[in-house]
Amino acid sequence: MLEISGIRKTFNPGTVNEVRALQGVELTLDPGSFVIVLGMNGSGKSTLLNAVAGSFFVDAGTLRLAGHDVTRWPEHRRARLIGRVFQNPFSGTAPTMSIAENFALAARRGQARGLGWALTPDLMSPLRERIASLRMGLEHRLDNAIGSLSGGQRQALTLLMATWLKPELLLLDEHTAALDPKSADQVIALSDEVIQRDKLTTLMVTHSMQQAVSLGDRIIMMHRGRVLHDLRGAEKQRLRCEDLIDRFDEIRRREQLDESAATMLDALYV
Repeated sequence: MLEISGIRKTFNPGTVNEVRALQGVELTLDPGSFVIVLGMNGSGKSTLLNAVAGSFFVDAGTLRLAGHDVTRWPEHRRARLIGRVFQNPFSGTAPTMSIAENFALAARRGQARGLGWALTPDLMSPLRERIASLRMGLEHRLDNAIGSLSGGQRQALTLLMATWLKPELLLLDEHTAALDPKSADQVIALSDEVIQRDKLTTLMVTHSMQQAVSLGDRIIMMHRGRVLHDLRGAEKQRLRCEDLIDRFDEIRRREQLDESAATMLDALYV
């Protein structure tokens, strides 16, 4: 389904601001797998999702999705295979357009555009039904500008839009991080329901240990642009939040030891 082979990405190469964001990442996702991506700030987890989405071209390596080599496909071309929900609830939608109009655009993602009515009965009937399932009363507000909604409402709708056409791959980039706890729980429950119902292959970045242990069938832990741990099967099922915290503490201890060793070496040559 998704095959990531040795991808590398360096930002601002050869300058004082050089960042080696991805350093030979190898990762394969089976169809229908739900993979959680964890990592400290700067570990490369969101950069990985951007690389898959085509927000930039990688410096080396290949990306294959649903049998296609998408390594040099621009972002808009990959969009017909990928659904994505961003961290910011106000990204990925047209705020001045109505709920129905936003869904009309989502229903045409990756398809040829032409002249004709967008809000047809064939769209409006399933749209009302799907939105009613959110139990937010939004099926009665389809003419409202989507920008007038709360962050939680908007993120729930964005998730429905991203999965309307059942994408080959769903990318969730910390999509509950900007929400209040109640809204975050609602959106996470909806995410899990949609992913399980439609058997969507999913990559989800999160900072929440609880989400990581309770969702998905696999956890990828990244550090300095590399996959440090790949936890799946029985090992994933047994994981507790405390186990993940211990692994992050171990990473921090290694970082401190590396810094101490570097300081000692520098001192020897002074």
